[in-house]
Amino acid sequence: MRIKPPYTFETERLQMRLPIIEDADSIFEQYAQDEDVTRYLIWPPHKSIEDTKDFLKRCQTSWSSDSDFPWAIIRKEDNILVGMVGIRINEHGVNLGYLLGKQFWHQGYMIETLKPIIDWAFSQDEIYRVWAFCDVENTSSASLLEKAGLQREGVLRCWIVLPNRSKIPRDCYSYSKTR
Repeated sequence: MRIKPPYTFETERLQMRLPIIEDADSIFEQYAQDEDVTRYLIWPPHKSIEDTKDFLKRCQTSWSSDSDFPWAIIRKEDNILVGMVGIRINEHGVNLGYLLGKQFWHQGYMIETLKPIIDWAFSQDEIYRVWAFCDVENTSSASLLEKAGLQREGVLRCWIVLPNRSKIPRDCYSYSKTR
């Protein structure tokens, strides 16, 4: 299956676009080195701007793989990068991943970001499932996924190692929306 999402999405307050190397400073400053933001992520905080540039190079390459599609989230009013969102497409499903800089939490940006991406996914004939997971202790992410219309399916036991929390795999909630 070769589904390719749009390069951009727009909402009232936000634009989602391909990340570029010039985003490195903003990403590093806004969240990549922040232990609070990276607490429930699968990668450790970046130690240098070079870590962030390497990440952005991987983002650019990932679009050519036709399975992993990241976007930078830009606030339209001031062109500030507030976070990132990405999807991975496999078989008949889309897996969501996302993060926001701490100063942008609890302002409705992520629910605004997810809605057009979920809508796009379900506009594709081949996509029947949009899903995500979050650590069982990440109550903010669980609440966000529910607000986005995903339903909790259960607990994925020992699902994934989150290096900023533990060296052993952690339990995660699984959420999905199907058509």
